[in-house]
Amino acid sequence: MGQLIDVHHLGRERVIGAYVVDDIVIDPGPATSVAALDAIEPRALLLTHIHLDHAGATGVLVRRHPDLVVYVHDVGAPHLVDPSKLLESAGRLYGDQMERLWGEVAPVPEENIRPLSGGEAIEGFRVAYTPGHASHHVCYLHEATGDAYVGDVAGVRIPPSDYTVAPTPPPDIDVEAWRQSVDTVADWEPERLCLTHFGHADDPTLQLARVLEALARQLEWATLGDLESFQEAAAGDRPDDVEPQLVQAAPPEQLYLGLERYLRGRAEAPA
Repeated sequence: MGQLIDVHHLGRERVIGAYVVDDIVIDPGPATSVAALDAIEPRALLLTHIHLDHAGATGVLVRRHPDLVVYVHDVGAPHLVDPSKLLESAGRLYGDQMERLWGEVAPVPEENIRPLSGGEAIEGFRVAYTPGHASHHVCYLHEATGDAYVGDVAGVRIPPSDYTVAPTPPPDIDVEAWRQSVDTVADWEPERLCLTHFGHADDPTLQLARVLEALARQLEWATLGDLESFQEAAAGDRPDDVEPQLVQAAPPEQLYLGLERYLRGRAEAPA
């Protein structure tokens, strides 16, 4: 069973969790929270994708541990070596909050990176390509325990609530691909889902259904209204007891912007 480490992003619990299996870390989180991993001597990092809340600390950790092996989808790999485009894209969303939120995003030497495409067996894990949230998203199934490390594919769900949000930030949300990725994870028949945001879901079938429901709900809000109405609908739907964590992990304006871009792309696509 993987150890869940709450990295207490910006001092708040139950927003970002890193997982440790033996000496392997899955999604270390951002550099602003990397102190939470100080007691770990990692041999390898398994990244579900390169978004800064999941993988921002990668370069800092490789600098501390020069032999650290980093597994990442091959589309994301070049942006670890040269994070300039990643930072430019993130900067459009976060503006002058980049440093406060994520801290240093250090480059990763190319020799440390092991690119993935899906279908591999590595370090006791099976790898699946699972786009939808991001075009470079993968999930990992730990063969010995049946735990599936699913990044953002199974949504944002803050315990003790089971209310689920589909994290849909720009730039490459693809609802159809996301639905297929949910089926890919379901086909593994995992014992548990390990969510970055946040914690273990012991009811994989129900949690995967929840994220599909969340995708449909948010897509309807985005289709029928503008940013303001989307934010109002989201605020009225969220449970109060976990609202701060949900908003921090999945800012509503970003949920709308990603879906608006997706809908615009569909409308502009040739028939």
